[in-house]
Amino acid sequence: MRYPELQRLGVEVIGASVDNVYTHKIWEQTELSKMTGGTLPFPLAADRGGHLGSLYGVYDQQQGVNQRSHFLVDPSGKVQLACLFPSAVGRGVEELVRLIKACQEQQATGGQMPANWQPGVATLPGDMASTGYVWKIWKAR
Repeated sequence: MRYPELQRLGVEVIGASVDNVYTHKIWEQTELSKMTGGTLPFPLAADRGGHLGSLYGVYDQQQGVNQRSHFLVDPSGKVQLACLFPSAVGRGVEELVRLIKACQEQQATGGQMPANWQPGVATLPGDMASTGYVWKIWKAR
């Protein structure tokens, strides 16, 4: 589990589901604990009625569920990143960590993160004054 790395990045994780707390507990005991050997290290909120999901635009009223998604909210309360996933497609923590690092780098430096940016790779100038010259700074992989 990558939760300790997320904590080192200053990220607080909160899960939310329309299921009630009892369903969450049963899921944790009968399934999650067998997959991870433990329990969730972060809170899982019961979003009965999809109120939180509605605020973030991911509540599917027809199905009565929140669509699988990630949101990165900065310390000022602004959503910096929103990712929506089809329920049949798995999600990867590796890409989420990369996106968090890219958003943090952008906020710290004002630079622009090119596609597939990784820590230590050059960023593009924040003002994009290099437009037309991006090829000198960044190469597609």
